[in-house]
Amino acid sequence: MKILIVGSGGREHAIAAAVAKSPKADKIYCAPGNAGIAQIAECVPIGAMEFDKLTAFAKEKSIDLTIVGMDDPLVGGLVDVMEAAGLRVFGPRKNAAILEGSKAFSKDLMKKYKIPTAAYENFDDPQKALTYLETAKMPVVLKADGLALGKGVLICETLEEAKEGVRTIMEDKKFGAAGNRMVIEEFMTGREVSVLSFVDGKTIKIMSSAQDHKRALDGDQGLNTGGMGTFSPSPFYTEEVDALCHKYIYQATVDAMAAEGRPFQGVIFFGLMLTKDGPKVLEYNARFGDPEAQVVLPRMKNDMIDVVEACIDGTLDQIELSFEDNAAVCVILASEGYPVSYEKGFEITGLHNFEDKDGYYCFHAGTAVKNNKIVTNGGRVLGVTAKGATLQEARANAYAATEWVRFDNRYMRHDIGKAIDEA
Repeated sequence: MKILIVGSGGREHAIAAAVAKSPKADKIYCAPGNAGIAQIAECVPIGAMEFDKLTAFAKEKSIDLTIVGMDDPLVGGLVDVMEAAGLRVFGPRKNAAILEGSKAFSKDLMKKYKIPTAAYENFDDPQKALTYLETAKMPVVLKADGLALGKGVLICETLEEAKEGVRTIMEDKKFGAAGNRMVIEEFMTGREVSVLSFVDGKTIKIMSSAQDHKRALDGDQGLNTGGMGTFSPSPFYTEEVDALCHKYIYQATVDAMAAEGRPFQGVIFFGLMLTKDGPKVLEYNARFGDPEAQVVLPRMKNDMIDVVEACIDGTLDQIELSFEDNAAVCVILASEGYPVSYEKGFEITGLHNFEDKDGYYCFHAGTAVKNNKIVTNGGRVLGVTAKGATLQEARANAYAATEWVRFDNRYMRHDIGKAIDEA
């Protein structure tokens, strides 16, 4: 089979690595890809939002299967465009990708179908939002309605912080058009857990749990980022929690989307908060998480293409998802200054140290090739992932492996997975 992967980050590198393990994958392309993906796929210079060019390329190369990794093209309707051209593509259609594309939509969906989540109100008028805050209980969470690269969420401890947050999102438009509407919701406390799932429109199969670390600095301080590291499985995602989620959240979400005439085929990412009142949904994403994919996919035993095709064909009920009985930890090596401002173009050395080392991976997130050298080309540069028999062992392996690779301006958190010790 000829396979095209759409995207350019660490998630797409993890997807490409999983696809490459399948005996069905004869040729892999990635658009636009990055320097790491280029080692296992042919990268083509087409942007993820260039729908016409992607479609023309897929037809020209007789691509058998396209996997869309990124949120923007999914929410924008790439799947619809490619399907209309007679192409086989994995990912939700535009009317289903709204599950991630609009936080207001997803919150209203959960309210309508009684899926547990935080209490909230939606606003498209900043003055009404400011008035509402005067009587709201602090702290509160402010969320830009649209896509904001995982950064459009502000946790506000005081009324003044909350008012400033409204101005930042809705008036200053820090997150662009994503802030035209906004959700204000109650602040929930508890452990956060990420759960990825495959969905074929009616059947849902849950992958291994994970936990992301969003804040830029150690001790969960600093600004929200796209994710500074993750581990899998989460020791806090117990059999009891799993049973509650299956009963009240997972199938209920799939059924709700179908009932709304928006059948979901692809990957649903459930961001969960394990509260004293049980698990509740923090957010939905309509694709693999990044960096969650980097710790979940390396542990999946199934042939990736078999599972993806079952989602497209509506036969997921015939697939038994299976994961290795071990653990994985991913530590993000970022550029100093991320997520605000940072320099690019520094040479990366030591990447050869990962070659032929079983259980160790270096997923490229923001890299490029310049003068035949691999250089930094983003805020999040590399995702160093390692497996271990236990989470503690995987964590030790991952941090040891971060020393194998170097570049100027390198920054990372040193406490990824520290919560493991508290389990």
